[in-house]
Amino acid sequence: MTLTDFPAATLGVAPVVPAGLPVEVTDHEMARYIELIYERTGIRISPQKKTLLSNRVRRRLKETGARGFTDYYNHLRRLRPNDPEWEAFLQEITTHETFLFRDEGQWEWFRNEYLPGCAAGARGGSRSRQLRIWSAACSTGDEAFTAACCIADALPDAPQWHVRILGTDIGTGAVEQAGTGVFGERAMKLVPESYRRRFFRKLAGANLWQACPVLTRMVAFRQHNLLDPMRDGPFDVVFLKNVLIYFAPDSKRRAMEHVRSAIRPGGLLVSGPAEGIGEHVKEFTRLRPWLHRRPQ
Repeated sequence: MTLTDFPAATLGVAPVVPAGLPVEVTDHEMARYIELIYERTGIRISPQKKTLLSNRVRRRLKETGARGFTDYYNHLRRLRPNDPEWEAFLQEITTHETFLFRDEGQWEWFRNEYLPGCAAGARGGSRSRQLRIWSAACSTGDEAFTAACCIADALPDAPQWHVRILGTDIGTGAVEQAGTGVFGERAMKLVPESYRRRFFRKLAGANLWQACPVLTRMVAFRQHNLLDPMRDGPFDVVFLKNVLIYFAPDSKRRAMEHVRSAIRPGGLLVSGPAEGIGEHVKEFTRLRPWLHRRPQ
């Protein structure tokens, strides 16, 4: 979940502003939106993103009929936390862009080392045939379905295992899309051809791929804010990638407290290469720069 620039901003193209709507937030309005977004998501955006924020919030002004940025801000403040307009606002200011098998080296470890180790442990009686995985900040489900692909391929007796892959995200729109198990060509660009044939089917008349039941029966998705405790778990593996780099220090600490408590003793945390969580996992054993084991 990131706050990124519009292509128009990159190209230097000025946005078309409907008559009657303000062009840009004032410095005072920007400061208020920064605090509002931080309270809701834990992400502290830069004051330099003023044009970007203005462009995105302006779409909500048009949809809601708000007279300006302050009017819309006050409207949000009056809403209940579960009001649909909050979801629409968060969808505007955050961008969900990912793809299957992102960070290939991590998936090579998962498929070629971790899962064979689980299988050997089950055969030797040192562990049960149960596997619980949490894809935190899952966006549109690419990471969760990548894990399902690896499990279906690497566990020879996968149907005899009880596998649950939980994907969560703050955006209900992203979660709903993840639940469809449908991906475009861009999201599928790193999926091995053998996996495409075995685990997905091409939808007629569209450049879209539908995950097959062998994958979908492993995964479930729900809305969750990392600033709130995780009620599910404990998990054998938690994937927490490319999200905490946008969190302010206090919210990162709070989110990591919840993540740590959701990992079973001896379980693993897979982080993004630039997540910056070292001080929050000091009690963990660092196996690789991005791989951390919780103490038994």
